[in-house]
Amino acid sequence: MSDEQITIQTQDGACPAHVLTPAKDGVWPAVIVYMDGGGMRPTLVALAQRLAANGYVVLLPDLFYRYGAYGPFDPKQVFKQGFREVVGPLMATTGNAKAAADTEALLAYLDTREDVVRGKIGTVGFCMGGGMAITAAGAFPDRVAAAISFHGGGLATDAPDSPHLAAPRIKGELYIAAADNDHSYPPEMAERVEQALDQAGVTYRAETYDGAAHGWMKTDFPVYDEAAAERGWREMLALFARTLR
Repeated sequence: MSDEQITIQTQDGACPAHVLTPAKDGVWPAVIVYMDGGGMRPTLVALAQRLAANGYVVLLPDLFYRYGAYGPFDPKQVFKQGFREVVGPLMATTGNAKAAADTEALLAYLDTREDVVRGKIGTVGFCMGGGMAITAAGAFPDRVAAAISFHGGGLATDAPDSPHLAAPRIKGELYIAAADNDHSYPPEMAERVEQALDQAGVTYRAETYDGAAHGWMKTDFPVYDEAAAERGWREMLALFARTLR
């Protein structure tokens, strides 16, 4: 399996990224992975490698590129020190609107690759990246066939770039997986998101993972839940297989 480290020029600068490809030669559907607030680190690359092993060209951009050099962080240590205190300044350099702008450059890069199927792609995001994956589906409705949010926070806020506002433009299928005890995505916010999707006629499925905490998909998080994570993997692979193959 190949892990190519590249730099993509965006409107705001040079964005480092990993490109993971299947072991066999071929032409594959593409998936963009939108990172969590823990930043670029081996766990994210391993996740992208697993997705690539299932038959996808996976683009994993470092969306903290506007901040400059950092880390890599050990999330368990970061949580002990205070997550917001450590990564807050990095998270402040990006957001849904900026990620959507970055996606234009990411798509342009994917279009240059001979091993990528032209046309539809998938997006998946974790924590802060969940909203970015959904926002990208609204910003590029003719390109994003499927978007997935795992323990995404702030999916419906009063901000002008709130992900739920993208609903009327989304043409792809969505899967939203939430934790049952997540202050960044309380039940009233979930209801607001689902109402927006229903009103827009978006094809989606929203589930709450009982007993799972915010961040359960990440193996290096203190709250990693293997059973819930494997459930998430099954859902992700099934959706991408149905919409991208």
